Amino acid sequence: MADNLVIVESAAKVNTISRFLGKNYKVEASIGHVRDLPKSQLGVDTANNYEPKYITIRGKGELLQKLRKDVKNAKCVYLATDPDREGEAISWHLYHALKLQEKKVCRITFNEITEQAVKEAIKHPRDINTDLVDAQQARRVLDRLVGYEISPILWKKVRKGLSAGRVQSVTLRLISDRDKQIREFVEEEYWSITANLQQGKGKTFEAKLDTYKNEKCDINNEEEAKKIVKACKKGHFQVVSSKKGTRVKNTVLPFTTSTLQQEAAKHLGFSTQKTMNIAQQLYEGIKVGKKEVGVVTYIRTDSIRIADKAKEEATTYITQKYGEQYLGAKKQIEKAKKAHIQDAHEAIRPTYMEYEPNEIKEYLSRDQFRLYQLIWNRFVASQMAPAQYETYSIKVQNGDYEFKASYSIELFDGFIKVYNLGEEKAKKEAKFQVEEGEQLVCGSIIPNQHFTQPPAHFSEATLVKTLEENGVGRPSTYAPTITTLLARGYIVKESKILYMTELGEVVNQIMKEYFDEVVDVDFTANMERILDEIASGNVEWKEIIKSFYPHFHHTVEYAESQIENIDLTEHTDIPCEKCGTHMVVRYGKYGKFLGCPNFPECNGTKPWYEETGISCPECNGKILMKKTKKGRSYYGCEHNGEGCEFMSWDKPTGEKCPICGEALIEKGNSKNKKIVCRNSKCNYGKQNKN
Repeated sequence: MADNLVIVESAAKVNTISRFLGKNYKVEASIGHVRDLPKSQLGVDTANNYEPKYITIRGKGELLQKLRKDVKNAKCVYLATDPDREGEAISWHLYHALKLQEKKVCRITFNEITEQAVKEAIKHPRDINTDLVDAQQARRVLDRLVGYEISPILWKKVRKGLSAGRVQSVTLRLISDRDKQIREFVEEEYWSITANLQQGKGKTFEAKLDTYKNEKCDINNEEEAKKIVKACKKGHFQVVSSKKGTRVKNTVLPFTTSTLQQEAAKHLGFSTQKTMNIAQQLYEGIKVGKKEVGVVTYIRTDSIRIADKAKEEATTYITQKYGEQYLGAKKQIEKAKKAHIQDAHEAIRPTYMEYEPNEIKEYLSRDQFRLYQLIWNRFVASQMAPAQYETYSIKVQNGDYEFKASYSIELFDGFIKVYNLGEEKAKKEAKFQVEEGEQLVCGSIIPNQHFTQPPAHFSEATLVKTLEENGVGRPSTYAPTITTLLARGYIVKESKILYMTELGEVVNQIMKEYFDEVVDVDFTANMERILDEIASGNVEWKEIIKSFYPHFHHTVEYAESQIENIDLTEHTDIPCEKCGTHMVVRYGKYGKFLGCPNFPECNGTKPWYEETGISCPECNGKILMKKTKKGRSYYGCEHNGEGCEFMSWDKPTGEKCPICGEALIEKGNSKNKKIVCRNSKCNYGKQNKN
């Protein structure tokens, strides 16, 4: 019988770690948390120093009984849960649930599931870090207080099944604010001028107008552009400066949880949840041949540190495969770490350099292979030399106007040989060098019209980047937060882009009006910094709850008394096609729809349209506000599908553009409303008046 009991989180690790440790160690799994706050009640005694009430999670009773029997037969219990705050809290809960006070207990952590890492952890056990546990308790209690006190208000005032959360609601606000910026954005016209210049009979190159009388040259309309073109055609182009230099493109850093989620979304099309699920599989173990192998290191990290041994193995691999010239500097300079970064473990990297992606491709699913290859290439590239370019910068004078040209030639591809992803294209231009004072021939000078662009809608990748930049949540919370917002129907995803739904706007408006502090980005980021202070042992966790809850609870009581019930059911005179009863406006996951009031006896439904009082500019029919299948609002003609195809994301005025005849639409907010042409190539209403 084994003398030692090792408890890990995931059952997928059990066989692999058992093989590493041998017969003297019995390895069992807790399958995640074993205790938590109760679901049916607040679970925090606000009258008794905010003491949390932990209970055994439903379904874990038998597992705990089995573990207690194993504990009795063991001389030493090793708690080997994941190396983060969550894992530390799970070990702490196991300690109390299994009544380990009379046992020899060792807390061990490892960043990778390899024999060396596991055995090294066994040699260097420690006590449970109660500071990390307290930081996790503080987060859990804060989230419980916010969620369990605000969510019932949404149930009463809006509808059942809604929820609010500390990080979730801030994320929703960020998405709403971005959508509002886009809706209210008014594009403005500007122009650029490009001259095609030639050195004698040599190769032509492009130079763009940069300054006028040493000041930045802003061209606001076609008239100004034509005036400048006319003046330049009369003048002469002369080189006033020609500089040759070099540029270095720095090596990419290895993956953190956040950057892995961003790159997997961008290049593989994975959702954040899918990325984390597949990465977890790669970490816990893949069956390679006859044995389970964890092929990547721990996946929940915001550290970019790499172990010395891993660096040495990467050095050998790069030298043998690509040559010494591709080897990065021995002491890689890392970006300054932000204050909120936890450097408890390493960046995400392959655990074994002998398992090249193509070597184990047959053992991986298609998506596992693609993600593993991304992690592999990123890590190898992070240990390689920078890319180098030869740069040319030319300034050309024509009277008071100065034009600029620049281009670069790749001298050495460096890390881009491994990690390019199509972003850095090799420059193919032939070298050319002009001399100061040299006269150039102008083949043509072309004015180009442009319009300013609104900020882009969030994708999962750009949302994760924004959350990280603002210090909202932790990388491990991004995937479940986005998943919750989608599941609640607050946002929808169309072609990888995230959009607010009407339901999301209703909830966000309530949160902003009555719980502004909770959804404030700076407040939430500051709370993350405080949690870090708790983890460092500098702050007592219950003091944070004491300073937050009384004011918050008062706000909840005030909000409950002030918020009026939002009746999302409206009666109409439209008959149900199945039973003839007048239909009502109901509220579904993606917004409003017409439903029969006799449901469930009658399940008649129809799409809901709102009349705008505007005539269609194409057929004179009624313009209706409609919804896409996923809940986005748009404006369409009542005769859509019956001969008229008019639709617009922006509200039309019912009038036509006097220049091109296209429909006019409203842009901007109520204070800065602007009527512009729907045709992006027409500049009616878009002229910059400054």
